[in-house]
Order: sequence, then C-alpha cells, then structure tokens
Amino acid sequence: MWDYLRRHERFVREALAGKHGEVAFAELKSFHLEQVYNLQHERFIHLIVTMAVALFTLMAIGGAVTLGHWSVGLLAFVLLGLTVAYLLHYFRLENGVQRLYGLSQEIDLRTVKVSACYDGKGTRVWRRRPG
Repeated sequence: MWDYLRRHERFVREALAGKHGEVAFAELKSFHLEQVYNLQHERFIHLIVTMAVALFTLMAIGGAVTLGHWSVGLLAFVLLGLTVAYLLHYFRLENGVQRLYGLSQEIDLRTVKVSACYDGKGTRVWRRRPG
C-alpha cells in the first residue's frame, strides 16, 4: 500500500511539474480524488483492524495478569507485536493521505480561480490564480 501511495504521489507531483507533457488538470483532479477515496477507504479499514487487534491485546494482557499462565502471556506478547506493526502501518498510511490532501490543493490552484490553502499554523490563506 505504501508503494502504491508513493507511486501515485510521484505521478501527481511530476504532472504538476509538467514532466508528463500537457496535463488536463480537471482530469488529473478527478483521477487524484478517486485515488484519495480508495486510500481513505483503506485507511478506514486499517483503523478498524488496528483497534480490534489493540482491544484483543489489552484483553490478553488482562488475562495474562489475571490467570498468570505463560501461554496467555505469550499470546499477549505476540498480539502486542502485531499491534505495534499495525500502528506503524496506520501512521504511515495516515501521513501519506495527508500529503495527498496537499496535492489536491495544488491541483485546485491550477483548475479554479480561487482555492483555500492552509499554512503551517492552521490559518486559511486564500490564493487566487492569475487570469
């Protein structure tokens, strides 16, 4: 999934830089939004799975503490490792989708006369495309 996200991000950045020749920005925006939608769906599914695995991990830890049996402790340890892996995956997926939102704003600047962008402090900056 990360490779797919990186390839799409690279494609859009190259299209914005003009490396793919003449680009119809309205079509690029449509294609890009479809990919963002797919990645948002993937992100939502991974959130559900991550939360379920984290819940089972907490239940296994509680069972290990309550029962004091080594097999439940081993299960808790394995689930903890899986939870950490899912959290790292979800973190990278979330940050990648956030970068794609920024690319959407860059595409907007080329397709519409006014676009809302946000600076690093969270305030809205209106940009007007010349012409």
